[in-house]
Amino acid sequence: MSPYAAAEDRDIETSLRPRRLEEFIGQPKVRGQLDLLLESARRRSRPPDHVLLSGPPGLGKTSLAMIIAAELGAVLRVTSGPAIERAGDLAALLTNLGPGDIVFIDEIHRIARPAEELLYVAMEDFRVDVVVGKGPGATAIPLEVAPFTLVGATTRAGLLTGPLRDRFGFVGHMEFYDPPELVAVLQRSARLLGVDLRPDGAVEIAGRSRGTPRIANRLLRRVRDFAEVRADGIVDLAIAQDGLALFDVDGLGLDRLDQAVLRALVQRFDGGPVGIATLAVAVGEEAQTVEEVCEPFLVRAGLLIRTPRGRVATRTAWEHLGITPPRGTAGATGTGLAPPSAAPSLFDA
Repeated sequence: MSPYAAAEDRDIETSLRPRRLEEFIGQPKVRGQLDLLLESARRRSRPPDHVLLSGPPGLGKTSLAMIIAAELGAVLRVTSGPAIERAGDLAALLTNLGPGDIVFIDEIHRIARPAEELLYVAMEDFRVDVVVGKGPGATAIPLEVAPFTLVGATTRAGLLTGPLRDRFGFVGHMEFYDPPELVAVLQRSARLLGVDLRPDGAVEIAGRSRGTPRIANRLLRRVRDFAEVRADGIVDLAIAQDGLALFDVDGLGLDRLDQAVLRALVQRFDGGPVGIATLAVAVGEEAQTVEEVCEPFLVRAGLLIRTPRGRVATRTAWEHLGITPPRGTAGATGTGLAPPSAAPSLFDA
């Protein structure tokens, strides 16, 4: 994708973000809790407690951070954990805040340790200690920070340190969306994009969106392109199916890489078990990509399980590929586990 096309996609994605909490679809528990938190802060005329949002990517954590700022009429300062490499980077950001500003740190679990330790004091006492000099002559100069609210987002909540997690007054966990919620997301996005999306087309796209609004909106844009170029611009069931097939998205929402991983596991390694490094080499990808991008959905869809000996395809995976599981293989048991008497695999992790 060219830089211009990528920038255009980002602009479109930004335009589809809800602006207010009442416009946000899905996540009823988190939405209700945030509504209470923000209303309480407005009545007290004080910044709300620090907020931590966790969950898989694409579920709306960034959108909620923007909504929090909009609901409070506050300035939003956006950064990310990897961008804060030194404590000085964070100190520069915090000392330039105005009263009531919202600081959003995406992927906060990747913040550098010295910056994280400085953040502890800033979150609790609204102060940062800047160290001047080195060695025995070093002096810590305390600088006051305007009262602010930190909104942190993470896709790996388990990597957050205990002291950082405990300093958030509100922790919300984002869940995958149900198909009816994704249909509502698609219908809203279609109105904003001017797409003639029929109900059966919305249901089809929602069913292949892996429970993720970001994926749903991306698939809607691709199907819209297909409908405009090869049909009359109307996205119905048949057009949605043809368009998604063109872009290698199958009935379960598996894309090209997902299907390649599943086929390699089933066809080359007899359903496993096989180590992640071997599986990655078989599909020509990095092991980290397969583990972090493909595996979570394949496991959630019941197509693959992790075992101490490696990855194993389930009976559902064989059936999804239209292949009959050979008798006596791990995949044919329907449990994803090799029989106790099976010999060690040549492809063990």
